[in-house]
Amino acid sequence: MSAAKHYLTDPTHAVLSSLNSLTKTNPSLLFDEKNKIIYRNPSSLKSPTHVSVVSGGGSGHEPGFAGFVGEGVLTACVAGTIFASPAAEQVRTCLQHRLPPESEGILVVATNYTGDVLNFGMAVEKARALGKKVEMVVVGDDVGVGRAKSGKVGRRGLSGTALVVKICGALAEKGVGLADCARVGRSVVSNMVSLGASLSRVHVPGKGVEEAKDEEERLGHGLVEVGMGVHNEPGCFQMKSDLPNLIKTMLGQMLDQSDEDRAYVKIESSDDTVLQLNNYGGTSNLELGAILDEALAQLDKTYGIKPKRIIQGTLFGSLDGPGFILTVLKLSDTDLGPGKSLLSAIDAPVNAVGWPRCVSGETFETSYKPPAEKREDEREEVKPSNIRLSQQRLRSVLTPALNKVVAAEAEVTKYDTIVGDGDCGVGLKRGAEATAKTIDEVKSDDIMQFFAKLCPTIEMSMDGTSGALYAIFLNSLASNMRSLSPSSPAEVTVKMWAEALSMSIQGLGRYTPAQPGDRTLMDALVPFVNTLEKTGDVKQAAAEAQKGANHTKGMKASLGRSVYVGGSGFEEVPDPGAHGLSIFLNGIAEAL
Repeated sequence: MSAAKHYLTDPTHAVLSSLNSLTKTNPSLLFDEKNKIIYRNPSSLKSPTHVSVVSGGGSGHEPGFAGFVGEGVLTACVAGTIFASPAAEQVRTCLQHRLPPESEGILVVATNYTGDVLNFGMAVEKARALGKKVEMVVVGDDVGVGRAKSGKVGRRGLSGTALVVKICGALAEKGVGLADCARVGRSVVSNMVSLGASLSRVHVPGKGVEEAKDEEERLGHGLVEVGMGVHNEPGCFQMKSDLPNLIKTMLGQMLDQSDEDRAYVKIESSDDTVLQLNNYGGTSNLELGAILDEALAQLDKTYGIKPKRIIQGTLFGSLDGPGFILTVLKLSDTDLGPGKSLLSAIDAPVNAVGWPRCVSGETFETSYKPPAEKREDEREEVKPSNIRLSQQRLRSVLTPALNKVVAAEAEVTKYDTIVGDGDCGVGLKRGAEATAKTIDEVKSDDIMQFFAKLCPTIEMSMDGTSGALYAIFLNSLASNMRSLSPSSPAEVTVKMWAEALSMSIQGLGRYTPAQPGDRTLMDALVPFVNTLEKTGDVKQAAAEAQKGANHTKGMKASLGRSVYVGGSGFEEVPDPGAHGLSIFLNGIAEAL
């Protein structure tokens, strides 16, 4: 069948119908269509107090991850559109309303792609700010892109993610706590290598025939693309080769310790391992079996590796891609005692349609009682704190600073037109105007009431990466400020602000590698926070923020949209995000 031919031409309908079908093939599941969440029916949970494991990402990777929802793997999955991360609001709804409230905690597993990390991370911080116990594991297992090229971004997440959710899900099912589930998940990531190869690009439903033809012709006949991603990303190189030489090349990139750029994990013949062969979706089972046989033969002959377990099938697909991904996992000790090793977690029974085992007959025969209908309040209940910030003080300090940001829109837009996509000024203006309105809605001097209004306002009013970063940072700030709440009501101090801001900078590092020197808003934010923590002087801290923003003139971008914008002009203008933030911070300093 030509890649231009599909049974469904509407990608939205395809995603929703596919997700809805899971409730038919596994009757223990429920589907929140509005938020594209597949989750376990509460009445099917044998131990609702155990850790909930949540994953997700763009659609088009079926059966991962919606097909892994079920006993022994995931509690819920949040899906985006094809090859696009779900929105943070979808994930937040899942964490707040689609998991058992009595759960000991929530483990979120996300693949290492910017959209997934930011949107899942934003939801995680919002859940933490509301008192939820949440840990997040980011999976990067690809060796196709080496250290030199991947830089701060790190390894991409490939089908090794399936092993992470399988292991963590099995441990959670056995009652292992949140901290240990997260620790083991991160250990699995650090001991795993994966590499993909494909004969052609994939075709997304809804694309025209000519566009599909162009996609197919990007890779010449007889060529294999090694290191290809799961979203149609190009590989690291193309080669014309038979299967034995292809497997030899791939295993070399995965296991050769002399390749310093890709020697991410040292795996020796004495190590216990698991081999996973994942189908992109368009490789026949006949060829997949032959690929597995060749890989096993070369692992034994060349590396002396005899895997303890072998998993083959379509676990993390790429639509109709005629390719595959090899993954080797080195088994380490979980330190959790008998019956809770990595191997036993992989062997543990599963009741999910996507894992290569059948759903039990008992599932189909059981009549599950649906949960009682309940109306969800759009505004989450906010736990009170003892930190006070008077409404008058809030208004007198923030309003002038926000007005300065609004007034600077044209200037920031001009800068962003030169080095970005021209939307930074408008985004900051929208956020400032929405925040100004929010100030008038605050009816309490409890600072957590202010954050409860501010955080969703920023998320809904600001777009793009900057909006996500601000939202994550502010939710983290709310959580950290709550942790500083005294035993009795007291006015917020500069010292408390400094400490909470410093902790939030560290928290932001979980979702972005940006640091001063990368030409981002961090060039203004970090000097401000560091100076405030050191001196307690807001005016001096704001001055350092302005210096940091000015210093970005001529600085080559390491992250953000500016990385992809060619030409010159960045030598004469500061980073728009850092400049806009410094205007706001200096506005606060002037109002004090």
